[in-house]
Amino acid sequence: MSQDFTLQTDAEGVATITWDTPGKSMNVMSIEGFQQLDTLIDEALADEAVKGIVLTSGKDGSFAGGMDLNVIAKMREDGGDDPASSIFDGIMQIHAILRKIERAGMDDKNKGGKPIACVLPGTALGIGFEIPLACHRIFAADNPKAKIGLPEIMVGIFPGAGGTTRLSRKLGAMAASPFLLEGKLSDPKKAKSAGLIDEVSEDPLADAKAWVLAASPADIVKPWDAKGYKMPGGAPYHPAGFMTFVGASAMVNGKTKGVYPAAKAMLSAVYEGALVPFDTALKIEARWFTNVLLNPSSSAMIRSLFINKEALEKGANRPDVPDQKVKTVGVLGAGMMGAGITLVSAMAGIEVVLLDQSLEAAEKGKAYTASYMDKGIARKKATPEKKDAALSLITATDDYAQLAGCDLIVEAVFEDPKVKAEVTQKVLEHVGEDCIFATNTSTLPITELAKAASNPEQFIGIHFFSPVEKMMLVEIIKGKPTGTRAVAKALDFVRQIRKTPIVVNDARFFYANRCIIPYINEGIRMVAEGVEPALIENAAKLVGMPLGPLQLVDETSIDLGVKIAKATKAAMGDAYPDGAVDEVVFWMADEGRLGRKAKAGFYDYDDKGKRQLLWDGLAAKYPVADAQPSLTEVQHRLLFVQVLEAVRALEEGVLEDIREGDVGAILGWGFAPWSGGPFSWLDILGTPYAAERCDQLAEAYGDRFACPALLRDMGEDGEGFYERFGAPQEAAA
Repeated sequence: MSQDFTLQTDAEGVATITWDTPGKSMNVMSIEGFQQLDTLIDEALADEAVKGIVLTSGKDGSFAGGMDLNVIAKMREDGGDDPASSIFDGIMQIHAILRKIERAGMDDKNKGGKPIACVLPGTALGIGFEIPLACHRIFAADNPKAKIGLPEIMVGIFPGAGGTTRLSRKLGAMAASPFLLEGKLSDPKKAKSAGLIDEVSEDPLADAKAWVLAASPADIVKPWDAKGYKMPGGAPYHPAGFMTFVGASAMVNGKTKGVYPAAKAMLSAVYEGALVPFDTALKIEARWFTNVLLNPSSSAMIRSLFINKEALEKGANRPDVPDQKVKTVGVLGAGMMGAGITLVSAMAGIEVVLLDQSLEAAEKGKAYTASYMDKGIARKKATPEKKDAALSLITATDDYAQLAGCDLIVEAVFEDPKVKAEVTQKVLEHVGEDCIFATNTSTLPITELAKAASNPEQFIGIHFFSPVEKMMLVEIIKGKPTGTRAVAKALDFVRQIRKTPIVVNDARFFYANRCIIPYINEGIRMVAEGVEPALIENAAKLVGMPLGPLQLVDETSIDLGVKIAKATKAAMGDAYPDGAVDEVVFWMADEGRLGRKAKAGFYDYDDKGKRQLLWDGLAAKYPVADAQPSLTEVQHRLLFVQVLEAVRALEEGVLEDIREGDVGAILGWGFAPWSGGPFSWLDILGTPYAAERCDQLAEAYGDRFACPALLRDMGEDGEGFYERFGAPQEAAA
């Protein structure tokens, strides 16, 4: 068994327990790790020569990254038919270890304990911050790159090893809410200012040892263990506290729309825990944490947003070819997309040659990086030095010869095959034989575009989402002739710019647009049918979509929808299925209601472009029907029309990995994150019910809801997608 924790006692009687997980760049807590920590704490507390304890990390620049998720999985497995009891008991054992640290040998009168300090060399997340919260004083290195906090809510759970109870009692429910309910992370100085930690130090280990030797008995009694403790800001039935919890409840339900179980469970744990003694509050936290872990939504979110996302970012589907790290990227087109690609590349330390038709246009694209960095400097997120470093990497030009040293080209010119072909041929006259050519397109077939290249095996699609600097997903598209080195190059580039890649095969609209366009179209169809537009929009938000379909088409622009519809109809001919949608969209375009950019669309907008209410002119053209569908019916139409395209993409080989399908859906267009993605949602519903529901929807609304053969087959066998297609998973949270 590997030794994660070691203990050394110095001549002055300070026992230093060092956490250093073998084979990991950052400490991760395991079952064995907990056992070792418990044993060493017992040893130090029992040793009369030990005057106090310092807990620190052997990793350079970090304390810990979180919990090994296999800890929770093992608790569940060990429970057999009663996983709830097993998980609860396992969590309570963790509570017991941290409570032992917190009490440090004190008796019922808070006497006889030993001071325990925690030293954070850098980042401390999840259990890596819950352990310090149980210590008596927290010292952090003055490391501005460090992140400290409890991000569990972002992956569908909440801090369940005492972090919820301790932080809410330490800061009060109101002050703790950004760190608990939003997963806010802070650098050491901000963490100290917020009250998360106690000291920021140039030499935290030395200062922690000095504090341990000088600490008084009163210094090691936590506020909630002291007589007369009152919760900061007021407990639930205190007048101020009552208003805090009423506001918190409204905030949680307003932000989550009731579909994220972890936020509600955490608020319940804080509220109920504040009414009882501390040790009882820990039991309440453990019960709510168990409840969340057994909720299929939380399991799906953990799998997609942590395990699968991390696996894809680490190259789970990368071809086995040598490292293809990008040294110099040529970006063609300095418009919004090209400027964004340039920005993220330069920020990642990659040299960029930004080319446009005129030097003026190229310089304007480069200026986007300067403007972005200036905003970061104003918010103290960047420095003038970082700005200068980024700009020094960018060469703006109108001369194709400047591309000669590039090992990757990312073309982001106008979405026209002829224009792209002309640019491709010009580039290939100047770059080396090994240069990979990538086209940034959201709809044009890669296999066709590759015909303009003399070496199509080195031609690939890279679909960035807008705005590039904010959107985490990048869709990599393999044309029929695309070779493995091009795929590896694209994946390595995406890793360098700190995005999450999915790799798909060439097909109309690839994967993301293939699924999101039917979502928009279904909302528009319902308008034409007389469904109340407010019902359509709110049904979408209440099922976890970030934007309703009508708001989304306003944001992307209605004339773009017209352009896509015309191109699709020309390509599909009589098989084109969306005539009813076109009737609405073309009418809107003729009315000049092109969306937010025109300050008129399905919504009204004020003079500054701020969205107002839904446009009442819709009702004149498409009157609202007297009989309205149920909320669930509308939600099922909006979700099934997306997930069935995802299943078809898998069935046809466009998707090769359901992990990419789920992660891509959440990061690419915000598909109901609580569900874990389309395939996870179908598994939550159960494939037998999903197939049956398809038949009902198809009978009522048409063949677009026809059950794919793959889903039908799985439904007959009662088999889930992750049961059939899932991959072995191991990671930390």
